Amino acid sequence: MPMEKQSIVKTSLPVLNTVQRKHPQWIKAQFPMGDNFVQLRNMVHRLNLHTVCESAKCPNIGECWNEKALTIMILGDICTRSCRFCDVKTGKPNPPDPNEPKHVGQILSQLNLKHTVITCVDRDDLTDGGAHHWAETIGEVKKQCHDMTLEVLTGDFKGETDLVDIVLDAKPDVFSHNLETVPRLSREVRVQASYERSYRILEHAVKQQHITKTGIMLGLGETIDEVKTVIRECASLGIHIFSMGQYLRPSTNHLPITRYVHPDEFAELKNYALSQGLLHVESGPLVRSSYHAEGQAAIIRNLLNN
Repeated sequence: MPMEKQSIVKTSLPVLNTVQRKHPQWIKAQFPMGDNFVQLRNMVHRLNLHTVCESAKCPNIGECWNEKALTIMILGDICTRSCRFCDVKTGKPNPPDPNEPKHVGQILSQLNLKHTVITCVDRDDLTDGGAHHWAETIGEVKKQCHDMTLEVLTGDFKGETDLVDIVLDAKPDVFSHNLETVPRLSREVRVQASYERSYRILEHAVKQQHITKTGIMLGLGETIDEVKTVIRECASLGIHIFSMGQYLRPSTNHLPITRYVHPDEFAELKNYALSQGLLHVESGPLVRSSYHAEGQAAIIRNLLNN
């Protein structure tokens, strides 16, 4: 199915407080270096794999890769969508690599991780959105990594729950899909997606009794009341794990940062989220979807055993 040319919607988000050129002192990332970093990078490139760590220029790549923790990105490195916060390339992707599932299992089997996260680019050019490739990848990882729990961070599959079921039936330990922002800003932040569609995908996974996770970014123009509303909705839905992090503008072509959220405010929001019944919350300036995900392994195993 040919990919339709997507137009970019100009933002009407407020641009106040965007003149600050340097990040505040509490946003400090580890410089990517060290033996583990180099070794992991060489392994990824040798197997022709992609990671969201590199493709999205994640600020945590130095810290995570030195701990041999990475987030593999399947289905290529070119996305069919043009989300206005994301630095992953947009365009016409190549066909999925048939060797990718086996290579993903191979690299993860060598890292001896307790937990890992796999994500993907959106593949609206594929009739199944990449669901069968997802299932094959999950199967290979499960076959080669018996003692590791696996989280999959997927797209919305255009809201088609039968495609979501293909992924769920492959039995990932955690199903994750990000809301990214509050409902009011969703269409501007994610041009070809919607908050309502993402919420329905999460709701479907919860009803299928899967461990679920989602997350949002702060600093895009949302209010604290809007954030708390999202938290309450996710808790009442039955989502287990929630993350909040600071949006950092990848380039001047992306949405502006409306404000830098102080670590104390992230801590307050974490306490609020836990008070609403969410089982685990990661909240801080450098938190990303998979940041410190390995620390959730014990919680996940406990949920799986109950």
